[in-house]
Amino acid sequence: MIDPVLLRTDPETVRRSQRARGNDEGVVDAALAADAARRAALAEFESLRAEQKEFGGRVKAASKEEKPALIAEAQQLAASVKAAEARAREAEAALDEVAQRIENVVIDGVPVGGEENFVTLREIGVKPEFDFEPRDHLELGEMLGAIDMERGAKVSGARFYFLRGVGARLELALMNLALDRALAHGFTPLITPTLVKPEIMRGTGFLGEHADEVYHLPEQDLFLTGTSEVALAGYHADEIIDLAGGPLRYAGWSTCYRSEAGSHGKDTRGILRVHQFNKLEMFVYTTPEEAEAEHERLVGWQEEMLASLGLHYRVIDVAAGDLGSSAARKFDIEAWVPTQGTYRELTSTSNCTTFQSRRLGTRFRTESGKTTPVATLNGTLATTRWLVAILETHQRADGSVVVPEVLRPFMGGLEILSPEA
Repeated sequence: MIDPVLLRTDPETVRRSQRARGNDEGVVDAALAADAARRAALAEFESLRAEQKEFGGRVKAASKEEKPALIAEAQQLAASVKAAEARAREAEAALDEVAQRIENVVIDGVPVGGEENFVTLREIGVKPEFDFEPRDHLELGEMLGAIDMERGAKVSGARFYFLRGVGARLELALMNLALDRALAHGFTPLITPTLVKPEIMRGTGFLGEHADEVYHLPEQDLFLTGTSEVALAGYHADEIIDLAGGPLRYAGWSTCYRSEAGSHGKDTRGILRVHQFNKLEMFVYTTPEEAEAEHERLVGWQEEMLASLGLHYRVIDVAAGDLGSSAARKFDIEAWVPTQGTYRELTSTSNCTTFQSRRLGTRFRTESGKTTPVATLNGTLATTRWLVAILETHQRADGSVVVPEVLRPFMGGLEILSPEA
């Protein structure tokens, strides 16, 4: 939820953000009207309640003869207070409903436009070149006995798979490398729940425009998470956390589930776009003033990982119209996939400012003792999709794949993945 003070005092900034995202500006005026109605209803309720309190004193001090009439009047006043309280609650709910439709206010400098309007900030490394016809990751994975899509489909349906043998070892090596890096940067590791309550899913902004991409268990009214960001954002819901010692950093390791609604026929070969995958997600709680600097740090740690794996990549500043509802700014890192001749997203990292914490009630205490919403940030440090770029980048003519040096300690020293006989 956006800052109500910002909405009230600087609605043009909110309108500008809506325009940049390609969203309806009219919702801002609707929210302003709802906010005015809420404040008027609350003022009426508080005035009547004060009158009721003062009238109660008169009843107590009244003579025996006066009391019956005063009590009857007090009962009428109590009914008026109750009705005013109901109107105030209704006005609060109406404001909440319309305010929930306003996505996070984008940070100044975020590119305007849609998916194709990103800005490339930098390109790192050299695009791999081969003196043979490179194989795609699925052909390599099948030769290595690492990926089994056919049995995945047999067991679970389209876009499911088995990682087996060196494929399973490679993913675990990648995740463990990421975990080691996270620990070195002061992250506390968590293995998170992958089923969450509606209020947690809604609080993180995942039940808005893309709600159809989320798996729901209606009988239990629980949602399968598409990222551990959801559970990590809910970890400190309705709490006042201590940021006196600096940001709270968590690394959430979980299986993730996405229905990929509306993406049929797009990137369906192999493990690039699947319904289930594993991920290590960085999640940070910090002060709003420190959030942009922390965002840059998260990108830096992601780049360290990708560079150490020998991948060619670029960092992009995602355009406003391609941001999720909770992100005020997002940087994606895209690796070069040789057989596709293009970059594909491997990591995202978002600064959600105070949008999620306002919904989830997560605050910290300032030096003055006042409590205020924290800023939250999230970013991928490793996920199954990375295997696509690793296999294709480090392949050799005979179908073998060189294991990046940083992963070898996590694979028992294995240096080469060789095709099965």
